[in-house]
Amino acid sequence: MKVASPWDMAEVKFSVICLPLLAIVLIFLYLPLQSLEDEVVSETVLRLASLQCWHSLSYGRFQMEMCLNPDLIKKWKRMTKAEAKKAKKRGEDYDPSTSLEANFLRNLTVEFLEILDSKVFRNVAQDDSEGLDANMEVGDACVLYCERFMEFLIDLLSQLPTRRYLRPLVADVAVVAKCHLSALYTHEKGKLFSQLVDLLQFYETFEINDHEGTQLTDDEVLQAHYDRFQSFQLLAFNRIPKLRELALANIGAIHKRADLSKKLSVLSPKELKDLVCSKLKLISKDDPWSERVDFLIEVMVSFFEKQKSQKEAINALPLYPNEQIMWDESLVPSINYSGEGCLALPKLNLQFLTLHDYLLRNFNLFRLESTYEIREDIQEAVPHLLAYINNEGETAFRGWSRMAVPIKEFKITEVKQPNIGEVKPAAVTAEIAFSISSYRAHIRSEWNALKEHDVLFLLSIRPSFEPLSAEEAAKATVPQRLGLQYVRGCEIIEIRDEEGTLMNDFTGKIKRDEWKPPKGEMRTVKVALDPAQYHMDVTDIAEKGAEDVYGTFNVLMRRKPKENNFKAILESIRDLMNETCIVPDWLHNIFLGYGNPSAAQWTNMPDLLEAVDFKDTFLDADHLKESFPEYQISFVNPDGSESLHPQPPFRIWLPKTLKTNAQALPGNKSNLPSADGDANTVQERLVVETYVPPDPGPYPQDKPKQNTVRFTQTQIGAIISGVQPGLTMVVGPPGTGKTDTAVQILNVLYHNCPSQRTLIITHSNQALNDLFEKIMERDVPARYLLRLGQGEQELATDLDFSRQGRVNAMLVRRLELLSEVERLARSLQLPEDVGYTCETAGYFWLLHVYSRWEQFLAACADNKEKPTFVRDRFPFKEFFSNAPQPIFTGESFDKDMRAAKGCFRHLKTIFQELEECRAFELLKSTVDRSNYLMTKQAKIVAMTCTHAALKRKDFLQLGFKYDNLLMEESAQILEIETFIPMLLQRQEDGYARLKRCILIGDHHQLPPVVKNMAFQKYSHMDQSLFTRFVRLGIPYIELNAQGRARPSIAKLYNWRYRELGDLPYVKREAIFHRANAGFSYDYQLVDVPDYLGRGESAPSPWFYQNEGEAEYIVSVYMYMRLLGYPANKISILTTYNGQKLLIRDVISRRCAPYDFIGPPSKVTTVDKFQGQQNDFILLSLVRTRFVGHLRDVRRLVVAMSRARLGLYVFCRRSLFEQCYELQPTFQRLLQRPDCLALNLTENMPFTDRHVEDTGPIYLVSGLEEMGNIVNAKMHQVYQARMVSQQYNQSYLAQVDTLTDGIFQRSQQGCTSVNDMDTETERSGPQNGNAGDSPLISNSEETADTEAKKGQNGDVKQENHMEEDKPKSNAQADGDVAPVPTNMEE
Repeated sequence: MKVASPWDMAEVKFSVICLPLLAIVLIFLYLPLQSLEDEVVSETVLRLASLQCWHSLSYGRFQMEMCLNPDLIKKWKRMTKAEAKKAKKRGEDYDPSTSLEANFLRNLTVEFLEILDSKVFRNVAQDDSEGLDANMEVGDACVLYCERFMEFLIDLLSQLPTRRYLRPLVADVAVVAKCHLSALYTHEKGKLFSQLVDLLQFYETFEINDHEGTQLTDDEVLQAHYDRFQSFQLLAFNRIPKLRELALANIGAIHKRADLSKKLSVLSPKELKDLVCSKLKLISKDDPWSERVDFLIEVMVSFFEKQKSQKEAINALPLYPNEQIMWDESLVPSINYSGEGCLALPKLNLQFLTLHDYLLRNFNLFRLESTYEIREDIQEAVPHLLAYINNEGETAFRGWSRMAVPIKEFKITEVKQPNIGEVKPAAVTAEIAFSISSYRAHIRSEWNALKEHDVLFLLSIRPSFEPLSAEEAAKATVPQRLGLQYVRGCEIIEIRDEEGTLMNDFTGKIKRDEWKPPKGEMRTVKVALDPAQYHMDVTDIAEKGAEDVYGTFNVLMRRKPKENNFKAILESIRDLMNETCIVPDWLHNIFLGYGNPSAAQWTNMPDLLEAVDFKDTFLDADHLKESFPEYQISFVNPDGSESLHPQPPFRIWLPKTLKTNAQALPGNKSNLPSADGDANTVQERLVVETYVPPDPGPYPQDKPKQNTVRFTQTQIGAIISGVQPGLTMVVGPPGTGKTDTAVQILNVLYHNCPSQRTLIITHSNQALNDLFEKIMERDVPARYLLRLGQGEQELATDLDFSRQGRVNAMLVRRLELLSEVERLARSLQLPEDVGYTCETAGYFWLLHVYSRWEQFLAACADNKEKPTFVRDRFPFKEFFSNAPQPIFTGESFDKDMRAAKGCFRHLKTIFQELEECRAFELLKSTVDRSNYLMTKQAKIVAMTCTHAALKRKDFLQLGFKYDNLLMEESAQILEIETFIPMLLQRQEDGYARLKRCILIGDHHQLPPVVKNMAFQKYSHMDQSLFTRFVRLGIPYIELNAQGRARPSIAKLYNWRYRELGDLPYVKREAIFHRANAGFSYDYQLVDVPDYLGRGESAPSPWFYQNEGEAEYIVSVYMYMRLLGYPANKISILTTYNGQKLLIRDVISRRCAPYDFIGPPSKVTTVDKFQGQQNDFILLSLVRTRFVGHLRDVRRLVVAMSRARLGLYVFCRRSLFEQCYELQPTFQRLLQRPDCLALNLTENMPFTDRHVEDTGPIYLVSGLEEMGNIVNAKMHQVYQARMVSQQYNQSYLAQVDTLTDGIFQRSQQGCTSVNDMDTETERSGPQNGNAGDSPLISNSEETADTEAKKGQNGDVKQENHMEEDKPKSNAQADGDVAPVPTNMEE
């Protein structure tokens, strides 16, 4: 069957198609260019971008290309010979110029140039004196078509497979030169077109060898330019007398556009045409434009002028956005980008030309995305200032803004001379004075918290004298409405208070004990301005007479710290552009999207680990056999004999042909190594060495921590791949144990390659902390772990793993170890001063400890037959006398010898740690110690991707090194934020040190966050490196068993994955078999009709709310709390921020006043909750008119996979059941009633009812009835508490009566009676409270007990409370406090 091709319409004459349709055809043509990973698509597309298209080149251009690429001559001859044979077989005359492949793109380009030249402008007036704008009307359809065609050519030239043979075709037709000379290029409606033409010119002259695919260095580009110009000068000297002056001139004096044009102007039109078309053969003499002198000069100048290099271009670019870029819709579109038009933006497709191309595209997109966010902040902050023109004609402010403050004084203090070879200043500094007197204390503290390297923005506000009318405001641009004239960025160097005292100093200038709170209300900030922007501004003032921007600033704006790190990331990208950027050879081609996708898989890598010690990975021999079902396992002892009773640990000899369970996309399975042999072949033998680990030592702390997770076969495959060199990609569906797998990779890697260092990167602090907490539960010494960044304080551990914390821990540990050395010296009856320093301890080890051990071993060699010899002669017996158990039995020489070696291992570890502490003893400053710790001591360093980008320059300066990179959540990280962590170290002898790259993520869940829709949809900025690698067909391992949710809930989303099953744990444990008390079903869709006649609403754009769903979902939450469900086991999710805030508002109104309800664990959006989980999820989908962004199946997968035990979805059934993309999930949801089904016979949070037993079903008709049920439950709680209070009062009255009787009968014990009375009054209400609510009794204990059971999967409970959660633990845990006096029903 023939596949329909988008190119089959090539036989149609394009001129007969209407222009709007032609634009749509272009979209249809370039869409396949973004899907070249599909073999059918690439085969069809590349047929038209093959060498055959050179049949349509002009003869002169064809000769030039063949001379420049002599290797193509043989290929050309073979191709024409094959084509002639095919034509002969068909019985046709061979005429290559008539074939589709030869003519399609040239004809399409010629057609475009005709439209550009003759159809874009239409004559509407005959008077020539009024100029172009008056006489010509712009055809919008023509402009759109021209823009689309530019986008089409850019896509062709920005990918190597299509660029290789099409660039000469584009140059032959001189598309760029003709576009430059077109009327549209300079017309006001052609702004986007001109930007696209410039982008096309950039890619046409890109610094790459098209046929080898290698990046050209600056020297190679410059040399090629000089060679080309010298050849032209030689030609001019010999054959064109009029150009003798040009021929003898210095190249540097004439290779600029203006100089070259002036030199060429001496030629007549005929001579110029002869030079360009006949002598240089740059274009065909038959080209209709060849009669135009301006065109011929443009072609010459474009070919011979010196192009600005990519490095020069990026270095001259300001890092901060200005007002011109900020409100340019073609560069930074507004949020309501529809996707209909094209934009002058680079695209992040599958393939890139070179690393420089990759960095440049990411730099531009990241810069523009940051610009969009800054623009939004400005539009939010400036209106609150209420700017106006006062009587003096100056700008003044009536209002105040939290994020912006009026400037009292601004002055530039220093402009440094440019560096050699540059024109921009080396640095520009300024001082800004402002007052915080108008702010309240908490906002003052925010301004006082500004510190070095924070980014601020200088704004120039000049509102109109008269306020704009409604009609004028509607037509005005945003800067006009705000009165905004200029925007410039700057970076804080230092900040001082009113007395000039330095604030927030982290450089050590001010000691901690000398720090004082800031004085006064005036603040002075010293800032660094952008030198590139300053140079541009000063040049405009000098050459164009522009206004002095720096004399107009009157507002200083700050941004939230977490959103204001864009400058450091842009600097990192720019630094990478200026360095010799080296990606490991084994990763380079794959990274750019070329070559064999499986080339970096471990089975294709050199320097493999032949034998891997898996330590505690396998729990027993059966576990190992289950993990390798395709192999015959042969257990052997270290001496080679067969092991009859194998026990872990195991050391496996891995064959390079190990059958893997790696997968690739269906269209790319041919890239995988063959794993399936003949079904009848004999099972291969896998040699597994079992050994007895050495005795770790006599003390409990010497015992290594053991893994308890029974890894699946797929997880074992991921661990094997991760331990070996190369690229490992692990797709981890929700709850499949991604973190456990990652931790075990790190554990095995540490023990097999102890000298290597590993860098851990994650997207979020929470994921990093989860990973780090699990690493601490493995056999990796804490002294080798380091956590960098701001999230370290959230670690649920008593140990401090920050740099400062680790340094302090090493110093404390040093003192502990030295005291042990002193004790050892005493036990050997030696002077104790050997434990004075680490150095003296080292000498003590060599002279006294190790020598005694060697003497002991020598003596033992001759007395092995004496069972008590070790016990009697062990030299350190007294030191180990405090061991919890007797060390030696005296019954067996071998057993005692093993124990003795364990003791010596304990001693050896002490002195090894002391040797590691020695550097901290010698280095005196905290900074030096922490830097040493990071660069030398730590073996596993963890940080977020943002921290890596922010601190890259510091890492390079310190000489930070690492061998392995493990990246969790890699499908949620932007391309560039994944790339930067690969290059946090300098190359060694021109080679990258990185040996392993382990990417763990899930491309079926939500992608990286990109706020601007245009960058997300048009430029594919939300495509992560992980997703791109999957699309390229790189083999990956997909974990296939989940341990988070009930199997029934997992079926709501497991259809999105290949073979996602359930771990035995979720089928075995009782918690997954018990029903949810009070509910008939474990999951359900609840249809919510209009509430008060209204469904969804949007108080402001994109701020969607649904009051009915909010009220209903809070009522269900209250019902669960009244049954006794713990608040920290319930999370409320929604798909929109507006609904999140509405639900929080309803909770604060209906739940917060009652201590026995309180707020839930979290109320947040689905996007923010990715990577987290809870037992019960209440989900609001909000929309009632359109499906909205839930149509993205990745968001649906996240929403459905957050719950462990119960999921209740509140939405409009009629809308979502019709959405095609969501059908698999909603069909399963709708198999159950769409009214909430309750079991009102259960009044406890615990039930023995089986999950498939619905019990008596009570269908709730709607929100009103649910409210009645909740009110009834509330009334029951009030009654129970009133009875409890009456009981307490009665009990106290009885105690008082008893006390009075005792007092009357005996006067002797009055003191003790009074004490007892006081104690009784104190304890009575507490006892009453503790037992007054049987509704909320033991749920917390049950849930916690089940949560603590060991399991394989992401089952860590979410206990974080929102910021509006009360501080009382009683409210969180379900304890019932005394009832308030005024009750509201």
